[in-house]
Amino acid sequence: MGKKKILITGSNGLLGQKLVQLLIEKENVHLIATAVGENRLNNLGNRYIYESMDVTNAANVLAIFNKHQPDVLIHTAAMTNVDTCETDTEGCQKLNVDAVEYLINACRKHQTFFCHLSTDFIFDGANGPYTEEAEPHPISVYGESKLKAEQLLIQSGIRWAIARTVLVFGIVSDMSRSNIILWVKKSLTEGKNIKVVTDQFRTPTLAEDLAIGCWLIAEKEIEGIFNISGSDFLTPYEMAIKTADFFNLPKHLIEKADSSTFQQAAKRPPKTGFILDKAKKLLGYQPRSFDEGIALVANQVADLQKKTT
Repeated sequence: MGKKKILITGSNGLLGQKLVQLLIEKENVHLIATAVGENRLNNLGNRYIYESMDVTNAANVLAIFNKHQPDVLIHTAAMTNVDTCETDTEGCQKLNVDAVEYLINACRKHQTFFCHLSTDFIFDGANGPYTEEAEPHPISVYGESKLKAEQLLIQSGIRWAIARTVLVFGIVSDMSRSNIILWVKKSLTEGKNIKVVTDQFRTPTLAEDLAIGCWLIAEKEIEGIFNISGSDFLTPYEMAIKTADFFNLPKHLIEKADSSTFQQAAKRPPKTGFILDKAKKLLGYQPRSFDEGIALVANQVADLQKKTT
């Protein structure tokens, strides 16, 4: 058995970076990481190949696939800002739907197994948490685009898996992205009052756990739909309280709010979250608790701050 060639898209993103860090440690993996523009993870030496690839350019996608002929594709690149999708429907269609079609065609040509990232936003949030069999009913342009992509795959005739996830959190190497933990910590440290919603429920997902879930699918090339998220069913308000507790910060600054008080372009599903029985049973997937996730992120922030001081 030679090494398994795994190509990932969106390697500069949060999940993409975690996948690179995970997969370069695997003896049996030959990794090709792709994103648009420069590699933002260039401190890992020559342990993998980086290619600039624009998933919305069919010719570019084919050229990279022809060059590397991957065994597995893990497709993480997407327009994930829910409100941007609502206002830039054309960009959303290009990146979240058309790109999937180009990747399917490239996978078909090279018999590549396609592991696709999807979202809880394909549901309306009327009665979460959901199993893999639940009936999708998106209420935003973003949710619609991700459901269309799933349907393209299901009808493609190639070998595929869909990894659906929920509210991914973690940090990237340059600390350029915030998340609920960092936002709460920063606000409370600065003595700011924050309003956090109590009427949305999620199973927040540590980015490292999601990367492991994708690897478990890719390693065995197991087909089908899998829920890959955290297992704690929480409101953003509860996440904020847990964060304040962990960092020993004043909880009286956290105000309860309901989502109707926020002006947002896209509708949010009130109650999603996932039931993970299938992924636990078939993949051996075991996510960390939200508290463990906070501790991991806190350690990573401390390490990065040491490096920069």
